[in-house]
Amino acid sequence: MVQTVAWIVSLIFMLLITAVFGFVAFKSKEKRDYEPIKKKWYKARTFYGATLVVVMLIITIYTLRELPYNQPVYGAGNDPTIVDVEAIQFGWKMSETEFKVGEPIEFHVTSTDVTHGFGIYDSELNLIAQTQAMPDYTNKVYITFDKPGTYDVLCLEYCGLAHHLMIGKIVITE
Repeated sequence: MVQTVAWIVSLIFMLLITAVFGFVAFKSKEKRDYEPIKKKWYKARTFYGATLVVVMLIITIYTLRELPYNQPVYGAGNDPTIVDVEAIQFGWKMSETEFKVGEPIEFHVTSTDVTHGFGIYDSELNLIAQTQAMPDYTNKVYITFDKPGTYDVLCLEYCGLAHHLMIGKIVITE
């Protein structure tokens, strides 16, 4: 969803910028006295600049609310399953890989060698959650899967020649 929104917003702004450049290129062939226009457009530029900031702020807030950087929210007596994840060149060591739909999970992610990127992808290769796996530091990722299936764990940080082989699997059942 977020990727689709980002693509549409980017496409709209690319088209707007292309239209502005085309307009300016077309109109630049005409020779005019620009002094009377300067005062008018300096005021308009302030308005358009402020409008752009407000629009971009709204778009940013709208798209960021869908990112998977949620904080843990668990009901009473519904403690998360703690999963220790250790990234090594070129694989993943996970204390558990099978979970149930609706089960809160807290991944504790670290690395033994170099920096890796821990990314969980669904079957359509949409990024569900991510964090960095770094030596001597543990990052936490909180997630509750709402659909059964097999999820891929991919390394998002180039970590060496066999980086492309660094794939893990998480299975979610009903």
